[in-house]
Amino acid sequence: MKNWNTIAARALKRIDSPYAIVLTGTPLENKLEELISIVQFVDQHRLGPTWKLLHEHQVKDEAGRVTGYTGLEKIGQTLAPVMIRRRKSEVLRQLPSRTDQNLLVPMTEMQMLYHQENADVVARIVQRCRKTRFLSDKDQRRMTCALQNMRMSCNSTYLLDQETDHGVKADELAALFDELFTEPEAKAVVFSQWTRTHDIVVRRLEARELGYVSFHGGVPSDKRPALVERFRDDPTCRVFLPTDAGSTGLNLQHASTVVNMDLPWNPAILEQRIARIYRLGQTRPVQVINFVSKGTIEEGILSVLAFKRSLLAGILDGGSSEISLGGSRLNRFMKDVENVTGSMGEGVAVTSAEEVRNIVTADGAGSMEDANADVDVGIGGMAIARADGTGAPPLDTGSDPWQALAQVGAQFIAALTAANDPNAAAHPWIERDPTTGVQSLKIPLPPPETARQLGNALSALADSLRGRLA
Repeated sequence: MKNWNTIAARALKRIDSPYAIVLTGTPLENKLEELISIVQFVDQHRLGPTWKLLHEHQVKDEAGRVTGYTGLEKIGQTLAPVMIRRRKSEVLRQLPSRTDQNLLVPMTEMQMLYHQENADVVARIVQRCRKTRFLSDKDQRRMTCALQNMRMSCNSTYLLDQETDHGVKADELAALFDELFTEPEAKAVVFSQWTRTHDIVVRRLEARELGYVSFHGGVPSDKRPALVERFRDDPTCRVFLPTDAGSTGLNLQHASTVVNMDLPWNPAILEQRIARIYRLGQTRPVQVINFVSKGTIEEGILSVLAFKRSLLAGILDGGSSEISLGGSRLNRFMKDVENVTGSMGEGVAVTSAEEVRNIVTADGAGSMEDANADVDVGIGGMAIARADGTGAPPLDTGSDPWQALAQVGAQFIAALTAANDPNAAAHPWIERDPTTGVQSLKIPLPPPETARQLGNALSALADSLRGRLA
């Protein structure tokens, strides 16, 4: 019903009844229109015409794009007569305590290589979009795929190649289990968006002879209740492994620890995950642990979560009256991507997790704007960023074109070697399509003067060879 334009929403609003009630745990997730659509079912005149409400509360730029919201407290006051807002903070006497921790874990060298390759794809698309102010469907698909690959690489290289398992999170989780399961009745729920993450977790569980169940979209609906019952009733079944298919509709209060191997973009989905355990009927303190890979896109997601929480609080919980989106939707997205992909040089290969307190704050702290990648300036001032701070050496821009040609030849050979050797370091001239895996070679041109001299010299050589052949 949040999407007013769906067939379901339109059908529901045609129901003619003297009484109406909407029960929801997430009245607003991304934008104001979602809340408007829900309220219309209860009282279609409560918020007035949608165009008028948006006109009064939306902040737009010169191009007419929404950049923020204002006067949010007025919306809350208008809804007060028809809305009962029952927050957990108001019923804490009925609930045990909840502890949230963001654990910053390092990336291995192989993980950073995958992450950087896809970050480079994103950076090129962002640069092209900045110049043209247009994002084509093809580029949007490529960017979405690359961003997804970046997130997947944060868990393990196994999610991308299904062969290797370079990653720290699963081992940190195993260490957590070793400590947690010293208590005989302790149980944990481990969420991930991808079943392949659970595959590598299962290896650690089986090595420790810990019982588990997997719950995902591929499990037939008639078999799902048995999985929940086993986790609840079997004392040897210690871990429940759901994807987001298990983030709603499940009651798992018999667990007391929630682990998020990866963070969703939306705070409502994150809270839905946690609410499977932290809910009425829970009798023990709940521990929530979020694994966040250091120096990666996951740190940027924390800022996204902070902003969306502030939007929800501003309207429903008497929070800040004004919030800023920081430009148009496309510009905000591109800015977030640039902040993340501009900070890829900080990953280090170590073996222990680092706990970080107060990573996410109301003003969006926890973003990666303060981190800088090591950059080599190459041909014509082109920046070549690498995860390890290295890159191809710049070409000689002197007056000798043959020296520049020799350098191009040497780097061309190095690029071919890197392309055919899976153990070789990544070469900045080699690009790999994230969808097909096909590699291509992109050779940068020297400065115009050097290119002109080199072209003249090669033309003279060609004329000489033609003369000898004649």
